Amino acid sequence: MERWLGKHSELCYAVMRIVVGLLFACHGAQKLFGVLGGQKIPSTPLTITAGIIEFFGGALVALGLLAGYAAFVACGEMAAAYFRSHAPGGFWPILNQGEPAVLYCFIFLYLASKGSGRISIDGLIRKRHP
Repeated sequence: MERWLGKHSELCYAVMRIVVGLLFACHGAQKLFGVLGGQKIPSTPLTITAGIIEFFGGALVALGLLAGYAAFVACGEMAAAYFRSHAPGGFWPILNQGEPAVLYCFIFLYLASKGSGRISIDGLIRKRHP
């Protein structure tokens, strides 16, 4: 499989980055604006901060603009969210409904290590200014 998909790894990475970023931005939109099936959560400083990180961080990741930095911040937010909201419910993420937070955390850690990739706004900027 790697022989065939390896030729398309940059495109696969870009698609993953865009989908994950857009989904994460949707979580932020739910918190900040009460859209997409979400309820506007009472505005506490922690919720507003989470919504901003999710909405704008997700958008930056999807666009591939400073995606490594945005993903690093999002990774930290998801780790904090897991330990604050899910871990008190038990050790296993499958039992404490923490799977999405854990998945986002590790996906963002990977994205932070790889950066925006070639198919991104950062990639276009690098191409124009070597």
